[in-house]
Amino acid sequence: MPLLKEILYKAGIEEVIGNTNTSVNGICINSNEVRAQEMYVALRGTRVDGHSFINSAIEKGAVAILCEDMPETIQAGINYIRVKNTGIALAEVCANFYNHPSSHLKLVGITGTNGKTTTATLLYKMFMQLNFKCGLISTVENRINDTVIPATHTTPDPIQLNQLLSRMVLEGCEYCFMEVSSHAVVQHRVDALHYAGGVFTNITHDHLDYHKTFDAYIKAKKKFFDMLPDTAFALVNADDRNGSVMVQNTQATVKTYGLHSMADFRCKIIENNFNGLLLQIDNTEVLCKLIGSFNAYNLLAIYAVTVLLGIDKQHALTALSTLESVSGRFDYQISANKIMGIVDYAHTPDALKNVLSTINDIRTRNESVITIVGCGGNRDTAKRPVMAQIAAEQSDKVILTSDNPRNEDPQLIIEQMRAGVPAHLAARVMAITDRKEAIRVACNLAKSGDIILIAGKGHETYQEINGVKHPFDDKQILQESFKSLNA
Repeated sequence: MPLLKEILYKAGIEEVIGNTNTSVNGICINSNEVRAQEMYVALRGTRVDGHSFINSAIEKGAVAILCEDMPETIQAGINYIRVKNTGIALAEVCANFYNHPSSHLKLVGITGTNGKTTTATLLYKMFMQLNFKCGLISTVENRINDTVIPATHTTPDPIQLNQLLSRMVLEGCEYCFMEVSSHAVVQHRVDALHYAGGVFTNITHDHLDYHKTFDAYIKAKKKFFDMLPDTAFALVNADDRNGSVMVQNTQATVKTYGLHSMADFRCKIIENNFNGLLLQIDNTEVLCKLIGSFNAYNLLAIYAVTVLLGIDKQHALTALSTLESVSGRFDYQISANKIMGIVDYAHTPDALKNVLSTINDIRTRNESVITIVGCGGNRDTAKRPVMAQIAAEQSDKVILTSDNPRNEDPQLIIEQMRAGVPAHLAARVMAITDRKEAIRVACNLAKSGDIILIAGKGHETYQEINGVKHPFDDKQILQESFKSLNA
């Protein structure tokens, strides 16, 4: 077990009461989960203050308390360490406790509004295919080589994060590809890690419920690139006007990728249809299984990262051609009577626009596009009318439905969405609050050749209502609805 003084390096200590030669066998931020001989870290959250649970943590066996304010009562035999910011200190303490596992890996972080999961997951698959041992930390799942570990957040807390990275090192992983959310950056969850590189995909309207302003959201993303070391690369999308903003203060070596702008890595779409993409990358034609121009960006970013990590270009292009879509990302199935159903995680205006634009670019116009879409409760309300407007403008029929209403009234959310539908398009929009019923109705409305887009939940296998996660899988419901058409 490491000593307290060993894991407090760079934690920003302001005051110590007790003996830092004490051994510590774990770190905990939930007082209910504290075990004997552990350190309890009192974090100030948005809803609760961890300082309120210090005594509870001590009762459960904590021998050390990391806090911003010393408690009024100091208990004998307990070690108290006061720091300026427990969030920042937690990241440093965890990295120290687990022997800085990120420095023993080539860790690449991917941030942006859209494309994080696809880019991180396909990089993991690419490197596994190239016979490297590697890890994945993503919204959908975490992986250590072939072992799957369920994910609870896009980016885990520093304890879980360093535990995962430590396990990857023990399992012989050389690389790790990690989604980096704006929340994680602001909350210091990804501090104290050593990165081999960072990727910026794009930035559009999202998470303003948390960040309040778009400027604050941009700054949160930018902060990730500010923390990259001079040994890392910073790969940014040159076609996004905020790409250059991200790297204004970075020490990393800046590289760019794009389809339309001058960039270090460029790509041209030769063909784009429901069979995949034919791309020209580095003067070589590559047939890829993913669909849509937004995936051309993802594939180009994946190729660029692979090359920047030292992989031969030809090997990278060959592996790129075999990659298949990620669960819940333009994930499609076709019914017996040739109706195409597409399940996609698109839950931002830009993501929805991208998916519908892709469908409309490829379709023959002899078929109808039916879009099922909702918006999550207790989240950014400003995007609700925008999402409905995009759906109405780019679809032949729209069904507004419930997403994850959480603690809000789903019908109220739908009405806020409906407010964005232009009057001349109102006739093509209907509302069905029950998401399962909405999918069933869409399948019954569709004719052979029509395309149904079910947007917003993608890979999720639950629907969150009033604090309870009920089993719900868009793909499964779609499959059942298709079968009932032929019954």
